[in-house]
Order: sequence, then structure tokens, then C-alpha cells
Amino acid sequence: MTERGMSLRGLARVAGYDPSYLSKILSGRKPASPYVAKCLDEALGAGGAIEQTVSQPADPRADRQSPAFAEAYPGPVAPELVGYFRGQLPGHYRADMFLGPRHLIPTVKTQTELITQLIQTAEASVRRDLLGVGAAYTALLGWLYQDAGDLGSSAHWRDLTLALAHRSGDPQLVSYALTNKAMMAIDLGDGHAVVDFAQAALADQTQLCPKVRVLALQHQAHGFAMLKDRPEADRLLDAAETLTERVDDDYPWGNACRRTPAYVQVQRATCYGHTGRQADAADAAALWDQILGAMPEELRRDNAVFHARQAAALAALPDPERVTSIAAGAASLVRETGSARLRRELVALRDQARGWPQTAARRELGEIIASIA
Repeated sequence: MTERGMSLRGLARVAGYDPSYLSKILSGRKPASPYVAKCLDEALGAGGAIEQTVSQPADPRADRQSPAFAEAYPGPVAPELVGYFRGQLPGHYRADMFLGPRHLIPTVKTQTELITQLIQTAEASVRRDLLGVGAAYTALLGWLYQDAGDLGSSAHWRDLTLALAHRSGDPQLVSYALTNKAMMAIDLGDGHAVVDFAQAALADQTQLCPKVRVLALQHQAHGFAMLKDRPEADRLLDAAETLTERVDDDYPWGNACRRTPAYVQVQRATCYGHTGRQADAADAAALWDQILGAMPEELRRDNAVFHARQAAALAALPDPERVTSIAAGAASLVRETGSARLRRELVALRDQARGWPQTAARRELGEIIASIA
């Protein structure tokens, strides 16, 4: 620091930290978090040297540890920071459609950890708003880890979302956090848990905005479909469909029902695939044909997932040629984005194709899956 002609107070002013706090770090009395080390690197123009000295935890579960114990921001916390973080969320959601989890997790995780540091220091009125924004970020991070196939880390961030939502006191956010838990249970194959979390999210529907009710109803429908109760799944999706046109809130999260054309029909076709019945697979395939013809091209990754689900329905009919054609297109997106969700959908086709005779299409499908497994 002195070699660069900068005093402790000068460094504190440039880096944005209290001098006494930096003194403890520089004297070794307090460890520097990666974020603080990065700030010091930038302030001193050290080219990353300080950041490299911050030791990484050897525990492989370290990524799942709660950031609630991260070093608190010394404060004060400007109210404008709430708008700053909130304003970046739509961009993260858009980036997810193109980048996938592998490339986006580091950026979102860094911002999420900073928000949790700010929450520890912020005054009550600012803290309340930060809790809401923080829950939106942890929910996104939970989804990214789920999409990446790291269900342990996803569960951690899902739990933290629910904790922050309760602290915020916003019933919409609490219900949204419960639907996130339901989404996690779908990937775990636990239909009963899906139903239970969704029912908990709908505990007091009179308080909930249409969007939250749509999310809870469609997740509940998935749970009943997994339990092979198609009539109840259809009833719940019909109820959700009546609410979609009334979604008009300004919450930055849970907006797939706005941006995805034929959103409820997408959920319906997916539910039919959950039941495992051939008659339902035929209905799902017919629905996917209707849905996918109207999907915007920019929704590349979502479209790839939908096509993979269409391929699963076609595999049950069977229609081997169409299945292999769809799988070949979706496999390239797996390699590009690292989406474990999409990989899982495609790998499942291998079991669904076991009833096919030994044909060129079956061999081709095996080669496609082997290239991403």
C-alpha cells in the first residue's frame, strides 16, 4: 500500500470501507472475503494479487454454506441500492435463456452474497426491501443450480429463499418461495411433496396476486400428474388458465407465465408426460405440435427442453425418426449451456426407446445421448 503512495485513509476512501476495518485486514487480524479482496485489488491496481491470496475453503460443501455469516458491509446502506439490484434481475433472467447456468452462476452468486452482507447492516426500512430483492436473487440462484444438476446447492438456496421471504413479511414472496420448493420436488420425483408445497403456497389465496396463484396451481397440477391423477391435474390447470390474463404485478420474479406463449398448455403437455400412460403421451405429442409451432426462436433453451419433452411423448407412441431428429437438435444446446435439466430430458429417451426394434433410428439416438451423457 505504501509502495503505491497511498495512506490507509486514502485506500479506505477509494475502496469504500472503514479505515479501522481495513487496518484489521491488512494486519492479519481479520480475514478478507473474496469480495473485499477484489475491491482492494481494484483500489490498489494490484492486478488480482490480493484476490489470489484469499484462501478457498477445502470443504467441498462450502458453496452451500449460508452467506448470512459473510462479513457485513460497514454501512450505511443507500436505499438506491435496492433499485440497482432489482433493475439487474430482468437482465439475468434474459441471460439465462442464452447462457445457461454454467456461465451465469458466478455473477449471480457474487451479487447475492453482497446483498446478504448489506442486509446485515441496513436500517429497517431499507432492510425490508433488501430482503425482498435478496429472496429474488436466492430463488434465481436456486434455479440455476437446479438447472446445472447440483441439487444439493439448489436446496440450500431454496431454503434461504424461504427464510428471507418470511423475514420480509411479504405473503406473495413466501408463497413464491414455497412454489420453488415444489419445483425442486419435481426434479426429485416426489409427487406428494410437490402437492404439499403447492397446497401450502395456496393456504390463503385471498392474499395472493394472480401470478403467484398461477404458479402454485400449475405446480400442484404437476404433483397430481406424477401421482397419475390426470383429471385433478387438468382441473388445476384450467383454474390457472383463467388467471393468466390477470397477471399484472410488478414483482421481478416468476414471470415465465408472462414471457412464455401458451404457458398453461406447456404445463399441461408436460403433466401428461408425467403420468406414464401411452394415451396421455399421444395427447401430449399432439399438444406439443400445437405449442412449438408458435414459439419465438429467441427462447432457444426453453424450446429445446420443450422439444425434448415432445420427443419423450413421441418415443412412447413410438415415432423413432422424429425422436432422433429432435434429440440431435437439443443435444447441441446441452453442450453449449451445460443445462443438466435438458441433458436429463434427453438421457431419459434411452429408456423410453427400449421398446423399439433394433433400427438405425435407435442406434442414432444412442450415439446422440452418448455424446452428452
